[in-house]
Amino acid sequence: MIHKYKMNEMNIVLDVNSGAVHIVEDIVYEILDTFMNPSDVELADKLKDKYGEEKYIEVSEEIMKLKEEGLLFSEDTYKEAILSKKNDCQVKAICLNIAHDCNIRCGYCFASTGDYHGGRKLMPFEVAKKAIDFLLENSGNRKRLEVDFFGGEPMLNFDVVKQTIQYGREKAREYNKTIGFTMTTNATLLDDDSIEYLNENMDNVVLSIDGRKNINDNMRKTINNKGTYDIILSKIKKFVEKRGGKSHYIRGTFTAYNLDFINDVIALADEGFKEISIEPVVASPEMDYALRDEHMDRIMEEYENLAKKMIEYDKAGKPFKFYHYLIDLDGGPCVYKKVSSCGAGYEYFAVTPDGDLYPCHQFVGREGYKMGNVFIGLEDKELQKEFSNNSVYHKEKCSECWAKFYCSGGCQANAEAFNKNLKVPYDLECKMQRKRIECAIMLKAHYSIIDN
Repeated sequence: MIHKYKMNEMNIVLDVNSGAVHIVEDIVYEILDTFMNPSDVELADKLKDKYGEEKYIEVSEEIMKLKEEGLLFSEDTYKEAILSKKNDCQVKAICLNIAHDCNIRCGYCFASTGDYHGGRKLMPFEVAKKAIDFLLENSGNRKRLEVDFFGGEPMLNFDVVKQTIQYGREKAREYNKTIGFTMTTNATLLDDDSIEYLNENMDNVVLSIDGRKNINDNMRKTINNKGTYDIILSKIKKFVEKRGGKSHYIRGTFTAYNLDFINDVIALADEGFKEISIEPVVASPEMDYALRDEHMDRIMEEYENLAKKMIEYDKAGKPFKFYHYLIDLDGGPCVYKKVSSCGAGYEYFAVTPDGDLYPCHQFVGREGYKMGNVFIGLEDKELQKEFSNNSVYHKEKCSECWAKFYCSGGCQANAEAFNKNLKVPYDLECKMQRKRIECAIMLKAHYSIIDN
């Protein structure tokens, strides 16, 4: 399988199974169609007339050579191995919903302004301790584990966050393991002391802001219905300045209200931020701010223009990274890692303040998806098995998609929400993901040409 497309004045060809990327001339780009449709004699004759039969044969032989070398139309040698592989379900990470509460009110919040439709509450330290124990006891031979502090707003329960980190590190040493800690925060409660602590103790921090002031303040408001931009921008800047080179990124959300989200990315870049993500909102189509099919052409254009804008900024000495354009093409697709998605429901779990276990934070509170509790362990082994057997090869739509090794089959929470089926991906997500992958490949190709 190959995927070919044009972007930024380049003819780009991806060999899906090997991961090889080729930048080709127009003649090669067109003649590849005859390999994809060998029975189309009329097309072959048309191209022979256009380029001359001798040139047509020469290029066809070059394509055949690449095919023999496994760099074009390479075989999928992974499917049977993946389908027959038995996952041992060793837990690698947990998301601690440390606070089912929030001090701001985002209009698009999937978690019902932080309480996940279950009442506002904070996680007691005893639950957090038991969650750490659950992670370590079920991690098998994994040496590096992850704990994400999430909410709501986790800073509302900051004392328990600090206690949990201390306990986690001490307990991990008993198991000869290490735990990396991350946090997602709306930044409203950051001060000098908390910034210092987070920068010393968090392996990664995600800070939420939606870009331009008017866009941010339209959806991210205080409890008193005031905008949050002026409250958080200076705090985020201070945090990033103190952070140095340690991992972090700025995360926003775009909606139908700002389909020109490239301007929000650029606004954040102009504020000096180098690690940026603006995510598409996921919402029911009847919501005014929801993304719908009629928005897709505009969104595709925005993603492509953003990639080109990033090249401009790089040339001007103001480079920045966009989260969705960071893919590894150097060693081909890392199949065993990529085909199995994020591990939700079998090696990654969310923990509520009561200790209940869910496949991930987006499943919290959904009927039928509570899988156990940290005090009694996993109970729904059948659901865990269903999640573990949900690679791209288990999904009909994904198995034939050229992007399968780079999107991992999409978000299972979105699949369940929109299609009531973990194996049927959310269509709009697929469209956006494919475009982002095309942009990421274009950027890699562009800089490869420059470097050479």
